[in-house]
Amino acid sequence: MMPEDYKNYILNMADEMGCRRENIILGGDHLGPLTWADEPEKDAMAKAKELVRLFTLAGYTKIHLDTSMRLGDDPLDRPLTDETIARRGVELYKVSIGAYEKLREENPEALRPSYIIGSEVPIPGGSQEEENSVVITKPEAMEHMLSAYRAEFKAQGVEDGINDVIAVVVQPGVEFGNDEVHIYDREEARSLCEACRKHPEIMLEGHSTDYQPKEALKEMVEDGVGILKVGPQITFALREALFALSHIEKALIGEDGLINGRKPVDFPAVMEKVMVDNPKDWIKHYHGDETSKKMDRKFSLSDRCRYYFSTDEVQDAIKGLYENIDSVSIPLGLLHQYMPHQYHKVLEGTLVPSGENLATDHVREVFYHYEYAAK
Repeated sequence: MMPEDYKNYILNMADEMGCRRENIILGGDHLGPLTWADEPEKDAMAKAKELVRLFTLAGYTKIHLDTSMRLGDDPLDRPLTDETIARRGVELYKVSIGAYEKLREENPEALRPSYIIGSEVPIPGGSQEEENSVVITKPEAMEHMLSAYRAEFKAQGVEDGINDVIAVVVQPGVEFGNDEVHIYDREEARSLCEACRKHPEIMLEGHSTDYQPKEALKEMVEDGVGILKVGPQITFALREALFALSHIEKALIGEDGLINGRKPVDFPAVMEKVMVDNPKDWIKHYHGDETSKKMDRKFSLSDRCRYYFSTDEVQDAIKGLYENIDSVSIPLGLLHQYMPHQYHKVLEGTLVPSGENLATDHVREVFYHYEYAAK
Protein backbone atom coordinates (compact mmCIF):
# COMPACT_ATOMS: atom_id res chain seq x y z
CA MET A 1 0.00 0.00 0.00
CA MET A 2 0.93 3.61 -0.49
CA PRO A 3 0.62 5.89 2.57
CA GLU A 4 -2.77 7.20 1.42
CA ASP A 5 -4.04 3.65 0.91
CA TYR A 6 -2.96 2.59 4.37
CA LYS A 7 -4.52 5.68 5.95
CA ASN A 8 -7.86 4.89 4.32
CA TYR A 9 -7.54 1.23 5.33
CA ILE A 10 -7.05 2.20 8.98
CA LEU A 11 -9.73 4.90 9.03
CA ASN A 12 -12.31 2.66 7.36
CA MET A 13 -11.51 -0.03 9.91
CA ALA A 14 -11.98 2.56 12.66
CA ASP A 15 -15.40 3.45 11.25
CA GLU A 16 -16.41 -0.21 11.26
CA MET A 17 -15.24 -0.58 14.87
CA GLY A 18 -16.93 2.60 16.07
CA CYS A 19 -13.61 4.28 16.88
CA ARG A 20 -13.56 8.05 16.43
CA ARG A 21 -11.15 9.08 13.71
CA GLU A 22 -9.88 12.04 15.72
CA ASN A 23 -8.60 9.60 18.35
CA ILE A 24 -6.14 8.11 15.88
CA ILE A 25 -2.63 9.43 15.30
CA LEU A 26 -1.07 8.12 12.11
CA GLY A 27 2.69 7.68 12.28
CA GLY A 28 5.38 6.81 9.81
CA ASP A 29 8.17 4.73 11.38
CA HIS A 30 11.77 4.40 10.13
CA LEU A 31 11.09 6.86 7.32
CA GLY A 32 14.28 7.33 5.36
CA PRO A 33 16.52 5.47 2.91
CA LEU A 34 16.49 2.09 4.72
CA THR A 35 14.78 0.26 1.88
CA TRP A 36 17.33 1.60 -0.61
CA ALA A 37 20.44 1.42 1.58
CA ASP A 38 22.39 -0.45 -1.11
CA GLU A 39 22.03 2.49 -3.51
CA PRO A 40 24.22 5.63 -3.64
CA GLU A 41 23.15 8.54 -1.44
CA LYS A 42 21.81 10.59 -4.34
CA ASP A 43 19.40 7.86 -5.44
CA ALA A 44 18.51 6.53 -1.98
CA MET A 45 17.78 9.97 -0.58
CA ALA A 46 15.70 10.97 -3.61
CA LYS A 47 13.43 7.99 -2.92
CA ALA A 48 13.41 8.70 0.82
CA LYS A 49 12.29 12.27 0.14
CA GLU A 50 9.41 11.04 -1.97
CA LEU A 51 8.54 8.63 0.83
CA VAL A 52 8.26 11.34 3.52
CA ARG A 53 6.45 13.63 1.08
CA LEU A 54 3.75 11.05 0.48
CA PHE A 55 3.38 10.29 4.19
CA THR A 56 3.00 13.98 5.03
CA LEU A 57 0.54 14.69 2.22
CA ALA A 58 -1.57 11.76 3.43
CA GLY A 59 -1.90 13.43 6.84
CA TYR A 60 0.45 11.39 8.99
CA THR A 61 1.43 13.59 11.93
CA LYS A 62 4.11 11.55 13.73
CA ILE A 63 7.12 11.30 11.45
CA HIS A 64 10.20 9.32 12.49
CA LEU A 65 13.14 10.54 10.39
CA ASP A 66 15.58 7.63 10.35
CA THR A 67 18.79 8.28 8.43
CA SER A 68 21.02 6.17 10.64
CA MET A 69 21.93 3.53 8.05
CA ARG A 70 25.04 3.48 5.85
CA LEU A 71 24.24 4.00 2.14
CA GLY A 72 25.82 2.48 -0.93
CA ASP A 73 28.63 5.00 -1.36
CA ASP A 74 29.36 5.59 2.33
CA PRO A 75 32.79 4.43 3.58
CA LEU A 76 32.74 0.92 5.02
CA ASP A 77 35.67 1.44 7.39
CA ARG A 78 33.93 3.83 9.80
CA PRO A 79 30.42 4.51 11.13
CA LEU A 80 28.29 7.38 9.94
CA THR A 81 28.89 10.62 11.78
CA ASP A 82 26.06 12.40 13.59
CA GLU A 83 26.65 15.29 11.20
CA THR A 84 25.92 13.11 8.16
CA ILE A 85 22.87 11.60 9.84
CA ALA A 86 21.60 15.07 10.79
CA ARG A 87 22.22 16.51 7.32
CA ARG A 88 20.17 13.78 5.70
CA GLY A 89 17.51 14.01 8.39
CA VAL A 90 17.05 17.74 7.92
CA GLU A 91 16.87 17.30 4.16
CA LEU A 92 13.95 14.93 4.74
CA TYR A 93 12.40 17.35 7.24
CA LYS A 94 12.43 20.17 4.68
CA VAL A 95 10.62 18.02 2.13
CA SER A 96 8.09 16.91 4.73
CA ILE A 97 7.33 20.38 6.10
CA GLY A 98 7.03 21.68 2.55
CA ALA A 99 4.47 18.98 1.83
CA TYR A 100 2.61 19.99 4.98
CA GLU A 101 2.37 23.60 3.78
CA LYS A 102 0.89 22.33 0.53
CA LEU A 103 -1.54 20.16 2.48
CA ARG A 104 -2.67 23.19 4.48
CA GLU A 105 -3.66 24.95 1.28
CA GLU A 106 -6.21 22.19 0.72
CA ASN A 107 -7.05 21.62 4.38
CA PRO A 108 -6.38 24.61 6.67
CA GLU A 109 -7.22 22.41 9.68
CA ALA A 110 -4.43 19.92 8.93
CA LEU A 111 -2.27 19.31 12.01
CA ARG A 112 1.40 20.19 11.81
CA PRO A 113 3.55 17.04 11.93
CA SER A 114 5.70 16.22 14.93
CA TYR A 115 9.10 14.69 14.27
CA ILE A 116 11.16 12.01 15.95
CA ILE A 117 14.91 11.93 15.39
CA GLY A 118 17.73 9.75 16.60
CA SER A 119 20.24 7.21 15.37
CA GLU A 120 20.07 4.76 18.29
CA VAL A 121 17.48 2.74 16.43
CA PRO A 122 17.00 -1.02 16.72
CA ILE A 123 16.16 -2.61 13.39
CA PRO A 124 12.41 -2.90 12.66
CA GLY A 125 10.91 -5.96 14.31
CA GLY A 126 13.47 -6.61 17.04
CA SER A 127 16.92 -8.07 17.26
CA GLN A 128 17.83 -10.87 14.88
CA GLU A 129 20.75 -12.17 16.93
CA GLU A 130 21.11 -13.38 20.49
CA GLU A 131 22.62 -10.65 22.67
CA ASN A 132 24.07 -11.01 26.15
CA SER A 133 23.53 -7.33 26.88
CA VAL A 134 22.09 -4.19 25.39
CA VAL A 135 24.22 -1.05 25.17
CA ILE A 136 22.29 1.89 26.60
CA THR A 137 22.63 5.18 24.76
CA LYS A 138 25.28 7.32 26.43
CA PRO A 139 24.09 10.79 27.52
CA GLU A 140 26.95 12.44 25.60
CA ALA A 141 25.90 10.59 22.44
CA MET A 142 22.35 11.96 22.75
CA GLU A 143 23.69 15.46 23.42
CA HIS A 144 26.04 15.32 20.44
CA MET A 145 23.26 14.15 18.16
CA LEU A 146 20.95 16.94 19.31
CA SER A 147 23.74 19.48 18.75
CA ALA A 148 24.36 18.11 15.26
CA TYR A 149 20.67 18.47 14.39
CA ARG A 150 20.45 22.00 15.78
CA ALA A 151 23.48 23.04 13.74
CA GLU A 152 22.12 21.39 10.61
CA PHE A 153 18.66 22.95 10.94
CA LYS A 154 20.42 26.34 11.10
CA ALA A 155 22.82 25.55 8.25
CA GLN A 156 19.96 24.56 5.96
CA GLY A 157 17.96 27.71 6.71
CA VAL A 158 15.24 26.14 8.87
CA GLU A 159 16.55 26.95 12.35
CA ASP A 160 13.08 26.80 13.89
CA GLY A 161 12.67 23.23 12.62
CA ILE A 162 14.15 21.94 15.85
CA ASN A 163 10.93 23.12 17.54
CA ASP A 164 8.99 20.50 15.57
CA VAL A 165 11.07 17.71 17.12
CA ILE A 166 9.22 16.18 20.07
CA ALA A 167 11.29 13.08 20.81
CA VAL A 168 14.64 11.40 20.39
CA VAL A 169 14.95 7.68 19.74
CA VAL A 170 17.32 6.10 22.24
CA GLN A 171 18.22 2.67 23.51
CA PRO A 172 17.11 2.73 27.17
CA GLY A 173 18.13 -0.88 27.69
CA VAL A 174 15.15 -2.77 26.30
CA GLU A 175 15.18 -5.20 23.41
CA PHE A 176 13.85 -8.58 22.40
CA GLY A 177 14.89 -11.34 20.04
CA ASN A 178 13.53 -14.71 19.04
CA ASP A 179 13.98 -16.16 22.51
CA GLU A 180 15.10 -13.35 24.80
CA VAL A 181 13.86 -10.18 26.43
CA HIS A 182 16.06 -7.49 27.95
CA ILE A 183 14.06 -5.90 30.75
CA TYR A 184 14.31 -2.20 31.59
CA ASP A 185 16.61 -1.34 34.50
CA ARG A 186 16.00 2.23 35.61
CA GLU A 187 19.28 2.41 37.51
CA GLU A 188 21.27 1.55 34.39
CA ALA A 189 19.28 4.13 32.39
CA ARG A 190 19.42 6.83 35.06
CA SER A 191 22.16 9.00 33.51
CA LEU A 192 20.45 8.94 30.10
CA CYS A 193 17.09 9.91 31.57
CA GLU A 194 18.65 12.68 33.67
CA ALA A 195 20.30 14.07 30.54
CA CYS A 196 16.94 14.14 28.79
CA ARG A 197 15.41 16.21 31.62
CA LYS A 198 17.78 19.01 30.65
CA HIS A 199 15.69 19.32 27.47
CA PRO A 200 12.08 19.71 28.67
CA GLU A 201 10.89 20.31 25.12
CA ILE A 202 11.61 16.71 24.11
CA MET A 203 10.97 13.23 25.44
CA LEU A 204 12.61 9.90 24.79
CA GLU A 205 11.14 7.29 22.48
CA GLY A 206 11.85 3.64 23.17
CA HIS A 207 11.60 1.16 20.34
CA SER A 208 11.07 -2.57 20.88
CA THR A 209 9.33 -2.24 24.26
CA ASP A 210 7.45 -5.46 23.49
CA TYR A 211 7.21 -8.07 26.24
CA GLN A 212 8.32 -5.73 29.02
CA PRO A 213 6.62 -6.34 32.40
CA LYS A 214 3.98 -3.71 33.13
CA GLU A 215 5.95 -2.30 36.07
CA ALA A 216 9.00 -1.87 33.84
CA LEU A 217 6.87 -0.01 31.30
CA LYS A 218 5.52 2.23 34.07
CA GLU A 219 9.05 3.03 35.24
CA MET A 220 10.07 3.90 31.67
CA VAL A 221 7.24 6.42 31.41
CA GLU A 222 8.08 7.90 34.81
CA ASP A 223 11.73 8.24 33.74
CA GLY A 224 10.94 10.20 30.58
CA VAL A 225 10.50 7.50 27.92
CA GLY A 226 7.24 9.09 26.88
CA ILE A 227 6.66 7.09 23.71
CA LEU A 228 6.54 3.31 23.99
CA LYS A 229 6.65 1.21 20.83
CA VAL A 230 4.89 -2.15 20.65
CA GLY A 231 4.17 -4.28 17.59
CA PRO A 232 5.07 -7.97 17.44
CA GLN A 233 3.75 -8.59 20.96
CA ILE A 234 0.25 -7.78 19.76
CA THR A 235 0.22 -10.22 16.86
CA PHE A 236 2.09 -12.75 19.03
CA ALA A 237 -0.86 -12.57 21.42
CA LEU A 238 -3.29 -13.16 18.56
CA ARG A 239 -1.29 -16.16 17.35
CA GLU A 240 -1.17 -17.44 20.92
CA ALA A 241 -4.95 -17.13 21.29
CA LEU A 242 -5.60 -18.89 17.98
CA PHE A 243 -3.30 -21.74 19.00
CA ALA A 244 -5.17 -22.03 22.31
CA LEU A 245 -8.50 -22.16 20.50
CA SER A 246 -7.05 -24.83 18.21
CA HIS A 247 -6.19 -26.96 21.26
CA ILE A 248 -9.79 -26.54 22.43
CA GLU A 249 -11.04 -27.47 18.95
CA LYS A 250 -8.87 -30.59 18.91
CA ALA A 251 -9.97 -31.62 22.40
CA LEU A 252 -13.64 -31.31 21.47
CA ILE A 253 -13.67 -32.99 18.08
CA GLY A 254 -10.33 -34.76 17.70
CA GLU A 255 -7.95 -34.54 14.78
CA ASP A 256 -10.09 -36.63 12.42
CA GLY A 257 -13.55 -36.12 13.85
CA LEU A 258 -16.50 -34.02 12.88
CA ILE A 259 -18.39 -31.47 14.93
CA ASN A 260 -21.87 -30.63 13.72
CA GLY A 261 -20.67 -31.81 10.31
CA ARG A 262 -17.55 -29.62 10.41
CA LYS A 263 -13.94 -30.78 10.27
CA PRO A 264 -11.22 -29.34 12.52
CA VAL A 265 -9.32 -26.45 10.97
CA ASP A 266 -5.98 -27.13 12.72
CA PHE A 267 -4.88 -23.51 12.54
CA PRO A 268 -1.24 -24.19 13.57
CA ALA A 269 -0.83 -26.59 10.63
CA VAL A 270 -2.30 -24.03 8.22
CA MET A 271 0.04 -21.29 9.44
CA GLU A 272 3.03 -23.63 9.23
CA LYS A 273 2.22 -24.60 5.64
CA VAL A 274 1.73 -21.00 4.53
CA MET A 275 5.04 -19.93 6.09
CA VAL A 276 7.00 -22.87 4.66
CA ASP A 277 5.52 -22.32 1.20
CA ASN A 278 6.37 -18.59 1.34
CA PRO A 279 9.55 -18.21 3.44
CA LYS A 280 10.67 -14.73 2.38
CA ASP A 281 9.36 -12.99 5.54
CA TRP A 282 11.09 -15.30 8.05
CA ILE A 283 14.03 -16.98 6.31
CA LYS A 284 16.54 -14.23 7.22
CA HIS A 285 15.42 -14.11 10.84
CA TYR A 286 15.24 -17.75 11.92
CA HIS A 287 18.44 -19.78 12.05
CA GLY A 288 19.72 -23.16 13.21
CA ASP A 289 18.56 -26.63 12.23
CA GLU A 290 15.12 -27.47 10.89
CA THR A 291 13.77 -28.24 14.35
CA SER A 292 14.86 -24.82 15.62
CA LYS A 293 13.37 -23.01 12.64
CA LYS A 294 10.10 -24.90 13.00
CA MET A 295 9.95 -23.92 16.68
CA ASP A 296 10.66 -20.27 15.80
CA ARG A 297 7.98 -20.20 13.13
CA LYS A 298 5.47 -21.05 15.84
CA PHE A 299 6.77 -19.42 18.99
CA SER A 300 9.47 -16.82 18.23
CA LEU A 301 8.97 -13.55 20.09
CA SER A 302 9.90 -11.69 16.91
CA ASP A 303 6.68 -13.19 15.54
CA ARG A 304 7.27 -13.33 11.84
CA CYS A 305 3.83 -15.00 11.70
CA ARG A 306 2.41 -11.49 11.54
CA TYR A 307 3.34 -11.13 7.89
CA TYR A 308 1.04 -14.04 7.00
CA PHE A 309 -2.19 -13.10 8.80
CA SER A 310 -3.51 -11.22 5.78
CA THR A 311 -3.21 -14.19 3.39
CA ASP A 312 -6.42 -15.79 2.19
CA GLU A 313 -5.44 -19.20 3.61
CA VAL A 314 -4.85 -17.85 7.10
CA GLN A 315 -7.94 -15.63 7.04
CA ASP A 316 -10.08 -18.60 5.97
CA ALA A 317 -8.55 -20.73 8.73
CA ILE A 318 -9.32 -18.10 11.37
CA LYS A 319 -12.90 -17.82 10.15
CA GLY A 320 -13.31 -21.61 10.15
CA LEU A 321 -11.79 -21.91 13.62
CA TYR A 322 -14.16 -19.31 15.04
CA GLU A 323 -17.12 -21.07 13.43
CA ASN A 324 -16.07 -24.40 14.92
CA ILE A 325 -15.66 -22.91 18.38
CA ASP A 326 -19.01 -21.15 18.11
CA SER A 327 -20.80 -24.37 17.15
CA VAL A 328 -20.09 -26.00 20.51
CA SER A 329 -20.25 -25.22 24.19
CA ILE A 330 -16.75 -25.14 25.68
CA PRO A 331 -16.56 -26.94 29.03
CA LEU A 332 -15.29 -24.52 31.67
CA GLY A 333 -12.49 -26.85 32.68
CA LEU A 334 -11.26 -27.02 29.09
CA LEU A 335 -11.41 -23.24 28.74
CA HIS A 336 -9.47 -22.86 31.98
CA GLN A 337 -6.77 -25.23 30.70
CA TYR A 338 -5.91 -23.15 27.64
CA MET A 339 -7.29 -19.63 28.32
CA PRO A 340 -7.34 -19.19 32.12
CA HIS A 341 -7.71 -15.39 32.09
CA GLN A 342 -10.68 -15.58 29.77
CA TYR A 343 -12.15 -18.40 31.88
CA HIS A 344 -12.52 -16.04 34.85
CA LYS A 345 -14.29 -13.43 32.72
CA VAL A 346 -16.65 -16.03 31.27
CA LEU A 347 -17.36 -17.32 34.78
CA GLU A 348 -18.09 -13.77 35.98
CA GLY A 349 -20.40 -13.18 33.01
CA THR A 350 -18.33 -10.32 31.58
CA LEU A 351 -17.20 -12.19 28.45
CA VAL A 352 -19.33 -14.16 25.99
CA PRO A 353 -17.17 -17.16 25.00
CA SER A 354 -17.32 -16.90 21.22
CA GLY A 355 -14.15 -17.68 19.29
CA GLU A 356 -13.55 -14.10 18.24
CA ASN A 357 -14.38 -12.70 21.69
CA LEU A 358 -11.94 -15.06 23.39
CA ALA A 359 -9.14 -14.23 20.95
CA THR A 360 -9.77 -10.49 21.07
CA ASP A 361 -9.84 -10.41 24.85
CA HIS A 362 -6.50 -12.24 24.98
CA VAL A 363 -4.96 -9.62 22.67
CA ARG A 364 -6.50 -6.81 24.71
CA GLU A 365 -4.49 -7.92 27.73
CA VAL A 366 -1.36 -6.59 26.01
CA PHE A 367 -2.91 -3.14 25.81
CA TYR A 368 -3.82 -3.19 29.49
CA HIS A 369 -0.10 -3.17 30.35
CA TYR A 370 0.50 -0.09 28.20
CA GLU A 371 -2.59 1.64 29.56
CA TYR A 372 -1.36 0.95 33.08
CA ALA A 373 2.08 2.35 32.24
CA ALA A 374 0.80 5.45 30.43
CA LYS A 375 -1.51 6.51 33.25
